[in-house]
This record gives sequence, structure tokens and C-alpha cells, in this order.
Amino acid sequence: MKIAIFEIKPWEQDYLKEKLKGHTLKFFSRALNKNNISKIKDCDVLSVFIYSKIDSKIIENLPKLKMIATRSTGFDHIDLKECGKRKISVCNVPYYGENTVAEHTFGLILALSRNIHKSYVRTLRDDFSIGGLTGFDLKGKTIGVVGGGHIGMHVIRMAKGFEMNVLVYDVNKDKKLAKSLGFRYAPLNELFKKSDIISLHVPYNKYTHHIINKKNIKLIKKGAILINTARGGVVDTDALLFALENKILGGAGLDVIEGEELIKEEKQLLHETGNIDKWKTIVMDHKIFRMDNVVFTPHNAFNSKEALMRILDTTLENITAFNHKKAKNIVK
Repeated sequence: MKIAIFEIKPWEQDYLKEKLKGHTLKFFSRALNKNNISKIKDCDVLSVFIYSKIDSKIIENLPKLKMIATRSTGFDHIDLKECGKRKISVCNVPYYGENTVAEHTFGLILALSRNIHKSYVRTLRDDFSIGGLTGFDLKGKTIGVVGGGHIGMHVIRMAKGFEMNVLVYDVNKDKKLAKSLGFRYAPLNELFKKSDIISLHVPYNKYTHHIINKKNIKLIKKGAILINTARGGVVDTDALLFALENKILGGAGLDVIEGEELIKEEKQLLHETGNIDKWKTIVMDHKIFRMDNVVFTPHNAFNSKEALMRILDTTLENITAFNHKKAKNIVK
């Protein structure tokens, strides 16, 4: 097949070249647009990231196109209706970082439970005292997982490894899974009242916007820790500040914060250099990030070598499966 691959980095290009031997490949570091589409008129397969807008005009200029493999979970940059008319298959990368984000979640939990961040800063000042650094065990504590999807289930398995009690809030319930993993579903308010640690793993939408807010944050068990590796908009920042200042929360581990909701795909963070300045502005505007019981990472939970490789490997699987007429991860 003739395969055109856009928005690609040198290391990704080398990997794909090795794995797609026997096919004719064309690589482009930039997004596909009207200025470079003439170079791929005869391509059978197109692989893009979210900055390549595949609309009807683009598709009209690719008469031989049979398949689009987007290297993203989202696919709203592709005109699915037009692809359907022309019988063009569209495949995505539905999952790639579930365990990765879950592991980062526990990194934040352990940093707070054992004061690792404070200890590190102290030793940088040649201060090796341990006064004020007493932490707490995770064993026997209750973690409330808000969102029992793929990432949430990884968090639950890890929590059981620490011998923690697990409560889960989710609109969809799997009682068999609850029994096999040893957790209990609970209403959100009960989860807030009983959890020593609350970890958020829900998508951001109109239903989850400010799922933690000024009203219900007062229900949280006094001294609990809040972890957010989901999306910034699921927590009302003013409510979070109120809870931290009034010691409702004992601490917070944040990989996301309100103000960065326009980020649809984590991998965007590796493409957009402007994100550094954006993060700097957001952090400087919030008193939260100057608190010593807050650990913050700049939306980095997804960013492991293995997760990035899974994006490429899933894309390769999608292309290979299509070539063998056994298409997978089809969105259209």
C-alpha cells in the first residue's frame, strides 16, 4: 500500500519505517493541508494526528484513499459522514495510557502520604531533619475512585495491592467486577464522606463539569487527599482552594487544573510549545500551587515511553489489520 503519514517526529518515523517494510511510505512533519496534499494524491492509507483537518475538500483530492488511521483517541478532526459516503475506513487509538495514568496517580498519592516532595526540597537545602515529615500508611485506608472505567480499574487493582478499601462511583456498574476485585459501588456523597483519598478518573463533559464544587466539597472527610489526573474542569478551583485553606482537604495531587480544557488529546502537549507559557500563567495565577500540601505535575500522567509506543503500535495494528481485510478499532 501507499501510506502517507503526517505530524510525525523523527524517532516515530524511524520506527514506522522498520515496521512497515514492503509498503511505500511518505512522511511529513507538518499537518496535512491544501498546500501539501498534492504530494500524496495516490495514497491508499493516511495516518494523521489531530491537527490534520480531514474535511470533504481534502477527501475529494484523495481519490484512492481507502483508510485513515488517526493516532489519537478523538476523531472529530475527520469528516466521518464524507468518509462513509466514499467507503473510507477510519480507525483510532481507543486506549493507550490506562496503567500509565494509574501509576502516576499513585505517584501523587505516595508523594503526599509520605511527604516525599517536602523531604526532597528540604535535602536540597542540606537539611536532613525529619521533623514535620511524618506520613501515613495506605494500608487500611479507604480510597474513593470517581470513574470506574479503564484507568479507574487499574487504580483499584493497585489500591488492593496496598491493602486499601475501595469505594467506586460510576453511573455504569459491573457487579461481577466489583466482586472479583473486592470493591463496592457507592453514591458520590457517601464516597466523599468515607474516603481518605479521592481520585478522579472521569472524562470532562457537561455532566462532570465541577463534579467537585463549593456545595459538595464540604462533605469530604476532614483531612482527605484529593487526586486529579482526569481533566481540570471536573474540579471547581475556587472550591478546591477553599477546602485546602479551611483544612477540609489535607492535600491535593494535581496533574490538571482548570484553564486547560482546550487540550483534547494528551499528546498535544508534546506538539505545542506554547503550552509551557500557558502552564506558567495558570500556575502563577493560582495560590494553590504555592501550598506545601499540594503536589503538581504539568499534565504529564500520560507521558511514558511505553504509552507513546502503544499509540504507534496500535496505529500499526490498525493499518496491518486493514491490509489483511480484518479492520479493527473502526470508528466509521
